Amino acid sequence: MIFFTELENLPTFDVKGDFLGRLSDLGVDPSQNALRVASYLVKTPKKGLLCITYDQVQSISVRSIQTRVPAAEVECYAPNESLMRVKKDVLDQQVIDVDHRKVVRVNDVDFDIQPSNGHSELRILAANVGLGAAVRRLLQGLTAKHTIRGFSELFPSKTIPWEFINLIESDPARRVRLRISYERVAELHPADIAEILEELSRDEQKAVIESLDYETAAHALSEIPTRMQAALLESISTEKAADIVEEMPPDEAADVLQVMPPETSAEVLADMGKEEAEEVRELLGFEENTAGALMTNQFVFVGEVASVEGAIAALRNFEGPLESIHQIYLLDAHAALAGVVPLAKILLSESGTPLKTLVAEPLIYVPSHANHRTVVDLFHKYNLVALPVVNEPGHLLGVVTADDVLELVVNRK
Repeated sequence: MIFFTELENLPTFDVKGDFLGRLSDLGVDPSQNALRVASYLVKTPKKGLLCITYDQVQSISVRSIQTRVPAAEVECYAPNESLMRVKKDVLDQQVIDVDHRKVVRVNDVDFDIQPSNGHSELRILAANVGLGAAVRRLLQGLTAKHTIRGFSELFPSKTIPWEFINLIESDPARRVRLRISYERVAELHPADIAEILEELSRDEQKAVIESLDYETAAHALSEIPTRMQAALLESISTEKAADIVEEMPPDEAADVLQVMPPETSAEVLADMGKEEAEEVRELLGFEENTAGALMTNQFVFVGEVASVEGAIAALRNFEGPLESIHQIYLLDAHAALAGVVPLAKILLSESGTPLKTLVAEPLIYVPSHANHRTVVDLFHKYNLVALPVVNEPGHLLGVVTADDVLELVVNRK
């Protein structure tokens, strides 16, 4: 194994032993082989930067790099945005450690020297983020390499296998050329993605969000503060923002649109699907810091004469968030709230059981104009998992869920 800090500035010679220059950087071509070093960029005294291809390298050691071709066959480096450069794009950069679900800064890169068809190749093994790697960087060029390696081994070493590393590239076009995918990030829990986003700069956040599918992006955004959600959505195109907001629960979508500039909110709503936009507009009509503004208008309801069988059918057809189905709401002939049935009672009852016989007593609800303090007090007093919200005639408008209240309480601490 050899480190980039040991490779950098290595003297490089051609097949005749003539000095070419010193190694400046290493390039990987992800379209050909994401682990093999494809190009060795060598800084020369007179010719600028040379590009030695992997098949032109005879041998590599901590002392020098030897090519298998004469100097005349080595071409000058032509800028290539499809090439991932170790020093330029990886070293000292923040990257996503998918395995440990966090952002890390790369102090060094570990390589393996492998023989291949009569010449030597470098293969990327890992990103080195430990203190030992940082020490190597600090001592680089100050003393012998074997002395630096021995001294750095006295300090904690931490490496992340290259397959668990996700580079962050803010330029969408270059992201495609480098074949950077965030599929592994998308497999993480939304809360883990949210933590990663909070550690990144705005441009880096934008790069990650733009690369996730709309549903995953919506779930991740739901886990970060509303104002950060708004700032992130404002940084991307209105069309993409609308697609993401469509996937958010209506109450969360309304919250984030409410803190965005009115003209931006209007543009996002205009680009959303008609049905989703209408649900969000209903919630935007309620005064801030009220039960109406806090509730979601996605819930499961049936007529008061329905049976358990009807409730189960309604549950199967429900497409809203899972946290909204802790209980089923019964409505009378005038669409007024007539009762609440806990989901547990439905699951434990025979299919023909009338839902009226399973209603929870007393019936707890709150008017849409009630303030947040009243909502929190009711949750605390009755140990609720959800609280129906009604208008003056008693029509069911929506439901405040326990996670909404928890977020409210945590944000106010």
